Amino acid sequence: MGKVITLANQKGGVGKTTSAINIAACLGVLEYKTLLIDADPQANATSGVGFDVNNIKVSLYECLIQEVKAKDIILKTDTPNLYLLPSHLDLVGAEIELINQPNREKIMKQVIDEIRDDYDYILIDCSPSLGLTTVNALTASDSVIIPVQCEYFALEGLGKLLNTIKIVQSRINPDLEIEGILLTMFDPRLRLSNQVVDEINKHFENIVYETLIHRNTRLGEAPSFGKPAIMYDADSKGAQNYMSLVREILQKNDDTHISQEDKVFKIEEDAGE
Repeated sequence: MGKVITLANQKGGVGKTTSAINIAACLGVLEYKTLLIDADPQANATSGVGFDVNNIKVSLYECLIQEVKAKDIILKTDTPNLYLLPSHLDLVGAEIELINQPNREKIMKQVIDEIRDDYDYILIDCSPSLGLTTVNALTASDSVIIPVQCEYFALEGLGKLLNTIKIVQSRINPDLEIEGILLTMFDPRLRLSNQVVDEINKHFENIVYETLIHRNTRLGEAPSFGKPAIMYDADSKGAQNYMSLVREILQKNDDTHISQEDKVFKIEEDAGE
């Protein structure tokens, strides 16, 4: 049975979609069959792995509202072992249309339960909100990764998100865990970035990933080419950061089979040090 991980933060611009794409891609490169679910109406994860949103006719929206089977619309990406359940602007309407549905918080769980045995990992990229779609994602998940930007307002809203997670745990999904807090857009030259890292580690040291995602030009460029960083420039700092993060996630989950690609990547990484 595949593990389902949601990436959530109601604060925008924290690197959530970038992280979802690149974690999923690195898992795929390491030979884990991975599904990326784009649960954001902006559909940036969909375009970020190479699909033109204008050509998407059936998406997660139809799965949630019209009971279309997810397995019938999942797309294969150009990244090895990485698949996509796409999004579309129509998903905006799901927030309203789900309100009167029975067990409205569990609709996405029903969609995912039908396919989770087909994958090693399923990652859900949420919109920057704590609306019904995000609650659905948390209800369907085993754990949640919280990306946090290394800037002044990093802690703003984090308490509200943690409170939402606690509510989901107590009322709907008692098995939901915090997979980890991921610090993104780190610039070691800035005192503020280092202060934010220290502050978050002080408050949440047991759940903060050791891996920091540095500010990196290649991470910003890759989505415009419809590629994850590992496929765009595997030697870039951003790609190496996310590969290190994925190793950390796998170790935490006691799931550390090392593929040939990973061995090669590690050798090349060590040679560059």
